[in-house]
Amino acid sequence: MDDLERELRDLSPWLHTPAAPELTGRVRARIAVPAPWWRRWRYYLAPLLVALLVAVLPPGRAALADAVAGLLRFAGVNIATAPAPAPPAGDPSPLPSQRSLSLEEAQRQVRFPLRVPAGLGPPEQVLVADPDDTGACRVATLVFRGGALRLDAFDGRVDPVYLKRVDEPGTEWVQVDGAFAVWVAGPHDLTYVDRTGVTRVETARLAASTLIWEEAGVTYRLEGDLPKAEALGIATSLW
Repeated sequence: MDDLERELRDLSPWLHTPAAPELTGRVRARIAVPAPWWRRWRYYLAPLLVALLVAVLPPGRAALADAVAGLLRFAGVNIATAPAPAPPAGDPSPLPSQRSLSLEEAQRQVRFPLRVPAGLGPPEQVLVADPDDTGACRVATLVFRGGALRLDAFDGRVDPVYLKRVDEPGTEWVQVDGAFAVWVAGPHDLTYVDRTGVTRVETARLAASTLIWEEAGVTYRLEGDLPKAEALGIATSLW
């Protein structure tokens, strides 16, 4: 935060406010006589510089409130930047009421379109989980490469579905088709949060690098041991 504080302090001369007794007269004088163009520009430049700082700084500094809280909320996923205990020993439990279906059957069980990455071929397995009272499932997972690559899809407008705990340097803003996305580099703890808001600790596992993005109200999680460039390529190839 030291760099951000220094940059904002450098802007302070542009934001100088005169003392209250002389403020009214100066404002009236400026309204009556337009200021030269070079003087008017300084009042546009200050907020522009602040906006640029927020736009270009990494999320740890741009999202100040999130950085202070140590928690970043994005597209139905909570990313906690504070370290967390290791997942429970042993294999994690499946998500609530998880079952394996064909791609066509899974599409009938969810309320959003299931899209497949071009070039990966048909998914080797399709899983749906966490149904509501009508049987509509909250999450669908497409599995590729013998389970080493998985694509989760869920309604991104719902309450948090996944809770990730990572070290802050491991999160990075990227773009998928021009929209904001989050890249989580390296392994991190992953826990499922069910429909009632209960964190399912028994499902906790150590996840691989993950790309998270939202499109048309659907959130996608692409997880696997792959570089960022390849993950972005897969994300832009959904059809």
